[in-house]
Formats: sequence, structure tokens, C-alpha cells
Amino acid sequence: MISANLSAIFYLVSGVLFILALRGLSSPETSRQGNFFGILGMFIAVTVTFLSTGNFSAGFIYVLIFIFLGGSIGAFIAYKIPMTAMPELVAGFHSLVGLSAVFVAISAFLNPEAFNLGTPGNIKLGSLIEMSIGAAVGAVTFSGSVIAFLKLQGIMSGSPITFKGQHPLNAIILISIIVIIYFLCSTQSSNLFWILLVISFLIGFLLIIPIGGADMPVVISMLNSYSGWAAAGIGFTLENTALIITGALVGSSGAILSYIMCKGMNRSFFNVILGGFGATDDTATNSIKEQRPVKSGNADDAAFLMKNASSVIIVPGYGMAVAQAQHALREMVDTLKKNDIKVSYAIHPVAGRMPGHMNVLLAEANVPYDEVFELEEINNDFANADVAFVIGANDVTNPVAKTDPQSPIYGMPVLDVEKCKSVLFVKRSLSPGYAGIDNDLFYKENTLMLFADAKKMTEDITKNL
Repeated sequence: MISANLSAIFYLVSGVLFILALRGLSSPETSRQGNFFGILGMFIAVTVTFLSTGNFSAGFIYVLIFIFLGGSIGAFIAYKIPMTAMPELVAGFHSLVGLSAVFVAISAFLNPEAFNLGTPGNIKLGSLIEMSIGAAVGAVTFSGSVIAFLKLQGIMSGSPITFKGQHPLNAIILISIIVIIYFLCSTQSSNLFWILLVISFLIGFLLIIPIGGADMPVVISMLNSYSGWAAAGIGFTLENTALIITGALVGSSGAILSYIMCKGMNRSFFNVILGGFGATDDTATNSIKEQRPVKSGNADDAAFLMKNASSVIIVPGYGMAVAQAQHALREMVDTLKKNDIKVSYAIHPVAGRMPGHMNVLLAEANVPYDEVFELEEINNDFANADVAFVIGANDVTNPVAKTDPQSPIYGMPVLDVEKCKSVLFVKRSLSPGYAGIDNDLFYKENTLMLFADAKKMTEDITKNL
């Protein structure tokens, strides 16, 4: 057993490592180092927690067994999961964090002596408040993350699911949670505790179902924040410094990222975190417009346009991720650069289905970081570029966001692809993007549609080049 002072020092070290991990994960160049710091910090925190108990009973064997089983399953999933399914994986992991907070709260409420919180029916007031809040936020995180997973996986429709009186109902339930926590702390009734968990699970479902697919990256970030606050609440209950620090870091960084993304998408931060408050019940805007004539071409046409260009801007999207076309794209770009053609990449903040999705894919293909630009850095360059090569991006290039107030993506900053002299759009069909709306860019006079699998089309273009 190690002393409390020594434990505090090691917990502080792990907290510093977690901060360094967040700093490293802010850039693809330092992300591996950031991951290493995070793993090291968590290893120190878990080890110190074990050594601080001083009671290595037979039950610890079961704890070690389940840590090994859980770690093995997590490592296997992380190794096998494709990048296209990473958003679903993140949503799934968030749900487990929330559920674990709920289970710890249940354990602490039923057996407070084991946590030095008092006795059943006579739990310390401060601990009970922290426990109740942690359990409620954990329940919301779990059920909300399940809905996000179902939407991302395509099991549930990505369109907003709304009904009359939805927002007043959400408000009533949220107020009820506060009232129940108050009476729970006054009476310490087990019935109120279970009611609190049930309605917290319910509000998690209701908050996420009205949020549409276009806002799903923000939802993932927001649920990440919720999971952190749930962990921090339980950390206060258990008086565990490492859990408090970790939860606070995850909660605050997730909230800041959600705010930045909402600002970048021209979305109201409070509207999103309150379950799409103010979203219209009219789903007519999500229907596909009557299809208009489009110009389509092949790999030879695309290669001809690129060979005669002086500058090309690549716009990657989720379609590239699905086709795993990033390596083929890198080969095509290398061929273009051999012909003295300037090439750069334009990344929208929510391209793909989670923050940084495209950056990670391009880094996987060893695309130089100095060729990758965010929306605000490159948007003015489209007007002077000869060719824009859009590979699987849809909603983030849709001009409707700037022209149609009735569109669900209206006001969201988009890449000004239509300003290029020529636009090459690689897509399997004219089907709408994740937001469920038609893309006016398909029908522009300067757009040439390349209907094919993104990887095969890119490879064919390279051969023609």
C-alpha cells in the first residue's frame, strides 16, 4: 500500500500526462505521441488506485480478470475496426463510459459503507448530490450514445425524429430530474433513486432523436463531453482525484470542441445540446428533389481536365472513407505533382462523421500536412483553381446551404467548390448526403459527374494520367 500523499503525487503526474495527451491529439503530426501520453497516464492512475486500496482480497482476482477481458476485447475491436466505422465505435465507447458511471452510482447507493460514504439511508449529503448528478448524466450519456450509434450505423434513420410537444416534454423531464434529486437528497428513498435513473435514460433518447445527420459530428463531441462530466461526478463521490481530473478534462475539452464545431457550422450550441430545440417538424425539406439533367464523364475525361490544369483542389468526404480510396488518391496526386500541377486538400470541419475523420485518413496515406487546409484557409482559393476533385463529399459542398433558408443545412459554411472552373464529382449515384437533401452542385454547368466507386475511379484516372 502507498501513502495518500504519494498517491496524490502520482495522480497529479497522470493528470499532467492527460493534458499532454489532449495537446498531442490536437494535430495529426503529434497524435501518436498524444496517444502514448494518454496510455501512460491511465496506466499510472489504474496502478496507483490498486496500490492505494491496501486490501488485496480474493475479489481482486475477478477485477484483474475482467480488466484483462475488457482490454483484450477493446484491443481486438480497435485493431479490426475500419476508419469508416470509427464514429460508431466512438459513440459505442461513450455509451459504456456512461453506463459504468451508472453502475458505480448504483453500487455506492446500495452499499455506501464500502465507499466510506455512510450507511444506507444515511449517506453523506455532498456524496449523494454528486452521486445523483453523476448517475443522471451517465444515464443520459448511455441512452443518447445508443441512439447516435444506431443513426450512424444506419439502423435508425439519420433524419430528425420529431413530434408535437417534444420540447415542452423534454423541459418537463429535465425539471423533474432536478426535483427528484432534491427529494432524493432529503429522503434518501431508493424508489426515487431508481425513478431518477429511468427518466434520465429516457431523456437521453429524447434529446438525440430530433438531431439530424448533418449535426451528428457535433452530437458525438457533445456526448464525449457528457461522458467526462459523468466520470467527474462519480470521481467526487469516490473521492478519486484521477477520476475527477480525467472527467473534467474530457468534459471541458468535449464542450469546447462542440462549441467550436457549432460555430463552424453556424449552429446554435444550446439548440444542439438541448436536442435540436427549434428544429422544424416539417420533413418536406429532406425529400429528394426531382432529378435534373447532369453531365457525366469517365476517367479519361477527368484525366484530360487535370492534365491541362495548373492547380487542383481535392475535397475528400465520407465516400472516400467508405471506398478506402485515400491511398489511391495519394498516388493520383503524386502523378499530378510530377506534371508540375499544384495540388492541395480542402477539409471541411465536419467532413466525414466525426471531427478529424478526413485528417486521419489522409495522414494514414502519408499526405504531407502542409498540403492540407481547413475551410477558412482555402475557401477563397476555389475561385482561382482550375479543377476541384470532390471525392465522396456531399453536404459540405452543397450550395443550397447559402441560398435556401428552408434547407436543414442553411447557414452552415460550405466549401465554395462551385466557383472552380471545372468540378469533378466522384459519386456512385445522385443520392442525397447524410443530411438527406439533394446537392445543387450536381447540376451546375461546370460540374462533371463521375459515377463509380471512388477507389476504382481514382485508380483509373491515375492510369490515364
